[in-house]
Amino acid sequence: MELRHLRYFIAVAEELHFAKAAERLAISAPTLTVQIQELERALHAHLFTRSRRSVALTPAGEAFLGEARLAVAQFERAQSVGQRAGRGEMGHIEVGYVGSAAYAGVLQAQLQRYRQAWPDVVIVAKERPMHVLPPLLEEGRIDVGLVRLPMQLPAALTSHTLLHDVFCAALPSAHVLAGAPGSLRAKALAGETFIVPEQSQGTYEVGKRGRFTPRIGMVPGSLFAVLTQVSVGAGVAIVPSVLKDVVNMPGIRFKPLAGAPIDSAVAAIYRRQEPSAAVSRFIKQIVSTPALSLVYPQRP
Repeated sequence: MELRHLRYFIAVAEELHFAKAAERLAISAPTLTVQIQELERALHAHLFTRSRRSVALTPAGEAFLGEARLAVAQFERAQSVGQRAGRGEMGHIEVGYVGSAAYAGVLQAQLQRYRQAWPDVVIVAKERPMHVLPPLLEEGRIDVGLVRLPMQLPAALTSHTLLHDVFCAALPSAHVLAGAPGSLRAKALAGETFIVPEQSQGTYEVGKRGRFTPRIGMVPGSLFAVLTQVSVGAGVAIVPSVLKDVVNMPGIRFKPLAGAPIDSAVAAIYRRQEPSAAVSRFIKQIVSTPALSLVYPQRP
């Protein structure tokens, strides 16, 4: 029994006329008769009673008709799903991101845009430690990562920058330097204990400019955890300036850094060779997005 047998049977059952059903199917009436006979032999049942003037379904034919319609409908649904998935209109995308991608709105902008264009693709986004994102991409456990550059990437991965930002200092609000006017000079932080975020570039650049080796208190992980430690007076931190206007945590004071800006960026990382059509569409959207530059004024 093949799918064509079910289609032929349904046509005859609906028309109750072999010639009309054959015309509808664009085959000859004798061929249709042979196909129905093959189906009846396969089922060991008579599906139609036939006379010179009429064709009628037998009880077995009536019972089989509902199931045949369900089988054909399910096949057509499976075919449609496969075709849509092949075109990238359906599928599943796993996104791993660092906190600053969400604080900057980069994560939200990309996901909302993609979901509007492809509502049947399921996107799951989860915050993860930044250092695990490249290996997760290589292993196929996530499809796109949002990280803070600079970052060393394996040869199989590449990146596209979505946001240019600079670093600033986060101080406990009671710190003697928190109320000082103007920008904060790097050498003023020489005696401080540093709470270091996942992207430590800013911390060590401040030490280089101030001619000191930063004393590391802890590396707690997420930016929220870093700011929490600063707010309770455990130390100071060098963090992305995007946090100035999106985080309102008690006990924190943000200060701009004097001198040339210490640049950083939020970027998407992804596989150079991507087999999934849905993921490829997402990457194409990302790559077509120009990088945004953020310069935040110091909050009073």
